[in-house]
Amino acid sequence: MGDDGAVRDTGNLFYKFRIEDHVPQDYLLRRIHWLLDFETIRHELAALYSHTGCPSVDPELMLRMLLIGYRYGIRSERQLVEEVHLNLAYRWFCKLGLEGRVPDRSTFSKNRHGRFADGDVLRRLFESVVEKCIGFGIVGGTDAAIDGSTIEVDANKDRKDTSDVIRRVWSLKDQVQRPVADYLAYLAEADGKAQTGPKKKPPKYLSETDPEAAWSLKDGPGRFSYETNYLVDTDHGIIVDVEATPARLGLEIVAAKTMLDRSRNRQDFRPDRVAADGSYGTGSFRAWRLKRKVTPHVPVLDREHQTNRKYVISHFQYDPERDTYTCLEGHEMPLRRTKQADRIKNYFAGRETCGTCPIKKACTDAPFRTVTRHMDEEARQTVRDLRDTAAYDESRRRRKKVEMLFAHLKRHLGLKHLRLRGLKGANEEFLLAATAQTLKRLAKMVPC
Repeated sequence: MGDDGAVRDTGNLFYKFRIEDHVPQDYLLRRIHWLLDFETIRHELAALYSHTGCPSVDPELMLRMLLIGYRYGIRSERQLVEEVHLNLAYRWFCKLGLEGRVPDRSTFSKNRHGRFADGDVLRRLFESVVEKCIGFGIVGGTDAAIDGSTIEVDANKDRKDTSDVIRRVWSLKDQVQRPVADYLAYLAEADGKAQTGPKKKPPKYLSETDPEAAWSLKDGPGRFSYETNYLVDTDHGIIVDVEATPARLGLEIVAAKTMLDRSRNRQDFRPDRVAADGSYGTGSFRAWRLKRKVTPHVPVLDREHQTNRKYVISHFQYDPERDTYTCLEGHEMPLRRTKQADRIKNYFAGRETCGTCPIKKACTDAPFRTVTRHMDEEARQTVRDLRDTAAYDESRRRRKKVEMLFAHLKRHLGLKHLRLRGLKGANEEFLLAATAQTLKRLAKMVPC
């Protein structure tokens, strides 16, 4: 204490301080740092460095900061920059030391938005983590599950309308945002190519600010959403692949095929059985999996409850050689119509035959009875035969691990709303979140 009564700081002038000594050995980020290998994507990161003007933010630093944000549910970029600046463990993980400069919020945002959108860096980072899981033997490769979960986009749900109206709104603007510009460029490219296959109906609603997002009623009131689709090895709940799609029902199957093919080609992931819910139960998708020798443990949607208690298809005898059905009264029902787009065939007898039939009231209320057969009926029957097996029950039980991952994604990682717009932005966020989830699971299962 000085002569004037004030307290004086009599501490040392110099300190020996190492951040390394202040990060506990069992701290999760230390284990993640040990498992994370940026050398596998070093040549891809090199393309993101600026060779002109002022030095750009190190892409590895950005990725490390983003992984912290997604791992600990720090959704605000401003908060993330502040946390990395103040937290010693975060500084250590980002290789900043005590004196390393953390990018300010505006610089971080400008570099983050679109920095990884046109490259494959985030997917390669995610796949490098999956390769680690395979190398440590925690991916069984026998049982897998597929599912999707919708995530709301950063777009006002009240600023929506039909495609024609929204395009007129855009035409009056001098400048549109990047997601809109990307969507218009996509439309222009699609118009310039020869259109093949069945025509798709235009979406009922289009978002003025994020046109690639889909208007979805899946999880309650209508909202614009994207869907994160997971392919999971169910031995230990490891995410093997992830794909972003607009939240439309038919695109779940497109994403499932993409993930199964990509993981097969890149990771040699060839599960014997794949479980999914009824939305993946189309006959064509089941046939596609059976052709690749993947047993589909998926419910078959027969819609027998919609027959108004009339005779169902099982009451009719099918003759594969003649490609005809025979009703309970012995009348032949030949093939009358084929719908290739819907992959169905319609069989029915004439009005005269059904009109005089003694059991017509139990069969149909229409002038004649129609039997609809799917072109993939053999695959559907194969799946029906699997329902009573122990393997089917086990796959259905294991499928809950995918739902647990989605619950963790939204509850603990805080990914209930997207911050980035456009399909590229959704893909970026979903890949980072899946990487953070897989790293956490791997770090807890593998001893240092």
